[in-house]
Formats: sequence, C-alpha cells, structure tokens
Amino acid sequence: MKILLVSPASRVWNSRRHIHMGLGYLAGSIRAAGYPVQLYDGEVEDEPLADLLAREHFDVVGISSPTPLIYEAWKAAETAKAHGAVTILGGPHLTLMPAESMERPEVDLAVRGEAEDTIIEILHALEADPGRPMDGPTGPRLFTHPAWREILGLSYRNAAGEVVHNPNRPLRKDLDNIPWPAYDLFKIERYTNLQPLTDGLDPHARSYTLLTSRGCPYQCIYCSKPITGHTWRPRQPAEVVKEWAYLVRELGATEIGVTDDVWNLDVERAKEICRLLIREKLNHVPWITIHGMRAPQTDLELFQLMKAAGCKRVGFGVESGSQRVLDFIKKKQTIEEVRQAFANARAAGLETMGFFIFGLPTETEETMDETIKLALELDPDLGNFMIAAPYPGTELYEMVRTQGRLLTNDWGDFAIHDEKARFEIGEVTAELVERKWHEAYRRFYLRPSRIWRRLKNPDTWRRLPSLVGDFVRFFVGRKHEKKAA
Repeated sequence: MKILLVSPASRVWNSRRHIHMGLGYLAGSIRAAGYPVQLYDGEVEDEPLADLLAREHFDVVGISSPTPLIYEAWKAAETAKAHGAVTILGGPHLTLMPAESMERPEVDLAVRGEAEDTIIEILHALEADPGRPMDGPTGPRLFTHPAWREILGLSYRNAAGEVVHNPNRPLRKDLDNIPWPAYDLFKIERYTNLQPLTDGLDPHARSYTLLTSRGCPYQCIYCSKPITGHTWRPRQPAEVVKEWAYLVRELGATEIGVTDDVWNLDVERAKEICRLLIREKLNHVPWITIHGMRAPQTDLELFQLMKAAGCKRVGFGVESGSQRVLDFIKKKQTIEEVRQAFANARAAGLETMGFFIFGLPTETEETMDETIKLALELDPDLGNFMIAAPYPGTELYEMVRTQGRLLTNDWGDFAIHDEKARFEIGEVTAELVERKWHEAYRRFYLRPSRIWRRLKNPDTWRRLPSLVGDFVRFFVGRKHEKKAA
C-alpha cells in the first residue's frame, strides 16, 4: 500500500516557505509502521498533483488543510479520487467541521485531531476493508468492517451511506514516543530561509522547523487550537536536543525554527534546552522562535542563554497596545510585561519580532492608535500586523456569529495576513480596521531609518518586482489599486 501526503499550495501572500511539520510527523509514523510514503507540498513542487498521480499510482492520498485552504484540499481530493485513491482529509479545518467535508463525494475519510496514531489504524483497517465505491469510481466509499467503529477521531460512511463520527481521540501525553518527522522526505533545497523579510531571501538555505512542545493552556478568544487543544505537553529537553543534533549533523541544517505555540511556558525547561545546546556544541547554527513567545514567562537569564545557544531572533505576541483590549481577549499579559521582555531580549543581543492584531472586539480607533504607538515604541526588527479572523471553533467566531456580522462566507478569506476585514462587531467598521492596518504598516516601515535599512540590503534589489507588489498591498491596498485601474 503506497501513501501520498499532500499539502495544497497557498493562495495567501507569503514569501516564506518552510516544511509542513504536520505532514512530516505523519510520514514519520507511517514509515515507522512499515508503509512506503511520499510527500507532496504544493508550495515547492514543479509538477501539478494531477500529473504526479497520472504517472505514479498511490493507494491512499492524505490531504492536510487549515481553514483558508479547504477549497484547495477538496480539489486535491477530487483529483486523487479520479486516479483511484482512497482520500483522507485532516488538519485544523477538518477537526472543527468534519461534517462539511464528509458531504462531499471526493472525501472518503476525515481525521479529527492529532493523527499519528489514527492514520496507522486507518491503514490497518484499509487492508481488511478497502471500502466500496457508492456511485462509481468517483463516488464516496462505504466502509463496513467492524474495525472502522473502533478508530477514535475518525469520520466515515457506513454500509448505509450514513456519516459516522467516532468519538474524539484523547491527546497523546507522551510526545517523546512519537517518531520524528520524516525530514529527509522534504525537498529541502526548494524551501527558503525562515524570515526573508528581515534576513533577505536565501533560496539555498537548509531551514528546518522543530517542535519542543504541543499546545497552549491559554484561551485567547481569537486563537484556534483544534488539534493540540488547551493543554501544554512538553518534550524532554534531552529528546529535543537529540533531534536538533540530527538536523544539524546529519541533514546539514543552516537554520532552525522553533515552531511551538509557546515553547517557553516552563522557563526552567527552556533554559535547560539552551544549556544542552551549548554543551553539545550545536549553537553554531542560528535559530529563531517562529511564533510569539509568552512575554510574562521570560527573564534576562533566559534570553542570555538563548543567545549563547545560537538563537538569533525572538518573537512576541503583543496583539494590542490597549490593556483593556488585552484583558477582553484573555491574553493574560500586561503591556509592562511586554516592554520588559523586549528590553531583556535586546539587552541579551537578540533581534525581535512583534505580532499585532487589528479589529478585535471592543476596539476603537483610539485603541488601534495605541497599538500603533506601542509598535513604534517597541520598534521590533520585524513588525507583523494582522487583521483578526474569526476561525470556527473559537470564542471570537461565536461572538461574531451572535453579536456581530460576518462579511464573508468564503473560507479562503480567513487569512490573517490579508488586507481584508472579515467581520464587524460593535462600532468598529471594516473600513476603519483596514485603514488602521494600512496606517500601521506605513507608520512603522516608512520611517527614514527603516527605509535606509531596506535600501542597504542587497536582497531588496534582487526582489524589487515582488517588493513593489508588497508595497502596494501593505501601504496602499489592492482595493485602491483596483479603483485606480
């Protein structure tokens, strides 16, 4: 039985391409169970998926999808079904809304939640019962073997064609027993470095990402954690560093990105990982925290150890410059804690990133001005401004659905880096949110010091055509561009 795991190409603007850790973990588990597996990442492939499936037969095609890419996932499933494969969809959107996809004939199975154990049980069940097509080769499959009823976290169709949603699978407690991601299956030479906006685009980087923990116990109203849940499950520092050493010494990593939701929740554990990296002499390869660290769970010693361990840049989820808004969204941090974290990171010699959100509930024009003011005060090396998106399953989604107004029914619009407001709630209009978002980019990046820094970077001139497009998008807006045209 041959398996292909697919990540559809994104329509969302993003010059950063890094490996898909979810598919990497699945591939590692599948291979450890003795099945041949390949990866297809639409972001870096030259060959269309249809051509690959026409050239090479796969018995099973598994497709991962976050909410903004669900249409692309359905299209990939349709293509795979046309070539005779059993189709499995998984990922955040499927975990939140499995019934939506199970209404579609191109989707045979849906996996909810963490899938490393579920996928192996599915493959075993397929060997006993490959399913019966309901309406010809492109129709949905019916599964009748008793084994299907026992697979937790699975949605499927029974002999009567009824969709069955098995009970959820509990989160796995011991992450250190999950096989490592199948890093070697990625075409690593096709991925870029992790932060081209600050470092310039290096298409020849060997940039890997790594997870030291899963989940986050905090319950910010805008955050969707359908797979990892509201728990924090750390790996043992020694196991983390063992995998880190493999990436550096065996796979030749030139950069590593820690991609945890909150890797520093246990400050002492984070410090121990840094000490082990120093002791194992792995600190010559630079690394960054891709997602925002928790500002309250930091101190100067942590940042000093991170710097000594090879860390180059840290990010913080600042979100808002208004304490009232931070309290409403349940961020559980103060602006003073954010200021102290930035100060300590800089004192340790680390570069900084700041993540800011516009259009949150209870916002006003004044609170968004406070956010811009705080961004200018903190002056991170990279300011990342986003517009709030009400993802299904979040408290924000329910709040907008019952108290506000959704402005789109297209899941493809639910991308936090796009210039479009997706909802209105309270007195804040979409026009105001979009205007303040553009204003934030203009005021932050069009300062003389920022412009001079960009002009001195040789990568600016190599990427000038794409940067012109970015300029229009961030500072002017495509809507204005269309009106001008």
